[in-house]
Amino acid sequence: MTSSFEGHIAGLGTTSGTRIVVGVWDVSPFGAFADTMIEQPSGHRTLIAPRQDVADFVASTYSFDEVRIEPVSVTRGDEWSVHTRSLQVRFTPGRSLWVSPVLGLVPAALRRTPAWARFCNPFARRIMPGVQTYGTAGGGRTEWYAARHVRRLTCARATWEGTELGDLAPVTPAVRFGFASSPAQPTLTALTSYVLDGVASSA
Repeated sequence: MTSSFEGHIAGLGTTSGTRIVVGVWDVSPFGAFADTMIEQPSGHRTLIAPRQDVADFVASTYSFDEVRIEPVSVTRGDEWSVHTRSLQVRFTPGRSLWVSPVLGLVPAALRRTPAWARFCNPFARRIMPGVQTYGTAGGGRTEWYAARHVRRLTCARATWEGTELGDLAPVTPAVRFGFASSPAQPTLTALTSYVLDGVASSA
């Protein structure tokens, strides 16, 4: 069975060395929700999910040192804001990256196939360091991504447990939650993530 998650992923670094990935999912097997993944300069990886069922699925797909269940609220507009008890993030999406028009040329029926994601994977790794479009997920599953649009982030501010994390910075070193990192350049990507149970045939 394939589970699909349609929405946005924001990936950003901070001058403190903390890197943050935010998933905002409008359509998923769990309904609409948002979650956040944080990697500290020490390498400690934390998942914040709004409910236990979401946390169980995400933690079975990616790797974390700590899982927290907290309400996750997101406001979208010229500036996006993400709030949990532990983490507060504000970021501003800027212009589209050059790759966005190219992504728009790919027919939707082709874009969502695992074969296309596997074909694109080596090119994505070269074009956008940190990115992979096809790989393995936890529990012997396969995951792939179908991106539709990518925008750079122009500024961001974040607070973790009451401490300011500094200004916007690249996502370096790459985050280590799963087989892929978010791009080294801070971005907001519209995409669909697919997770296939069982034997890999290919979010």
